[in-house]
Amino acid sequence: MRFTIPVLILVLTIALVGSAIATPPGKNVEYEGGWAGKVIYDGTIHGPDKGMKCPDCHPALFPMKKSPAGTYKKADMIAGKNCGACHNGTKSFAIFTGDFTTCTKCHKPVAPAPAP
Repeated sequence: MRFTIPVLILVLTIALVGSAIATPPGKNVEYEGGWAGKVIYDGTIHGPDKGMKCPDCHPALFPMKKSPAGTYKKADMIAGKNCGACHNGTKSFAIFTGDFTTCTKCHKPVAPAPAP
């Protein structure tokens, strides 16, 4: 009985933190995208409205928390890992078609700084 309250507190804390890190529809998460520009992960495009559920990707393809910059590599995605598990040209558009035409679907080029 003396462990009940600390366990409940722990469970509630995990639940609250977990809900704060999720990307619900209408919210975005941004990742560094290297030379091609940052990657915008849109919760609306990857959500329940599109028939997707959190366990479709978490934790098998992605950890529950945002990964550090540089974690996701194009070669891994082409090999069917991470985003490439779905963006393979069958389930969704292919990550890389050999001519860079699909890059801007995810990568948003950084606007140049305004002239002084």
